[in-house]
Amino acid sequence: MFRLLSDADVHAFIEADARAQMDFFYQQPGLARRTTSRNGDDWLVLTLWGSEADADACAAASSSDGAYEAFESFIDPTSVEVKRYFGLEG
Repeated sequence: MFRLLSDADVHAFIEADARAQMDFFYQQPGLARRTTSRNGDDWLVLTLWGSEADADACAAASSSDGAYEAFESFIDPTSVEVKRYFGLEG
């Protein structure tokens, strides 16, 4: 979950999110699904990966991708909360 910077243009963020999704995330191995949603000022990006290693590789690749950097530039870094959940086995 996260919030946008106080001066962020919401429409520009939505466009940057769509670009990051198509140009970066959908190019990552193991991506099963990604969706962005909003509840007031709170935003959530739910990303489903084939494996933890796929998620880790994407995180590493994001630091050098322009589309991802543009997406991230709208986000208040002090508001970011990342959680990982894994399926139940057996």
